[in-house]
Amino acid sequence: MIKWKRRLPKNVLSDVTIELTGFYPKQYYPEHLRLVRYWDEEQKRKLVFLTNAMHISALQVADLYKNRWQVELFFKWLKQHLKIKKFWGTTENAVRIQIYAVMCTYCLVAIVQKDMQLDRSTYEVLQILSISLTDKTHLRDLFERTKFQNNKERFRLNEPNLFNF
Repeated sequence: MIKWKRRLPKNVLSDVTIELTGFYPKQYYPEHLRLVRYWDEEQKRKLVFLTNAMHISALQVADLYKNRWQVELFFKWLKQHLKIKKFWGTTENAVRIQIYAVMCTYCLVAIVQKDMQLDRSTYEVLQILSISLTDKTHLRDLFERTKFQNNKERFRLNEPNLFNF
């Protein structure tokens, strides 16, 4: 008997249903899982996704994981650049409020940076502002008088630009 292979979407290498066979894995998760292999043309690499989402297409699985990774990178960037070392609260609402406050701060600083036409990265502007919070110096003077020791200290990180789409 011939089994016809169904045609997979572009870049989906395989889409199979699997079952865990080890004693403990099968005991802890007896349901079927889905294994999707996907070729990412941008990164030139094969990605493998293991999921229990049986109701969506393989392409949607790959897109969801790709978007999730972008969210993870965004939170990593927030923690590194906006100095969120820890969350002050543990509830969902507390975490949301802290993230929204940080994002609003970043957006306001980006707007000031754009309006003042500063030739500095947003990270650099945030650093200058963070050490000058109680200073009553006019912003223009503050940025003009802040000089760096050498060019190695003036670097642009891979930060999102809010004004160029």
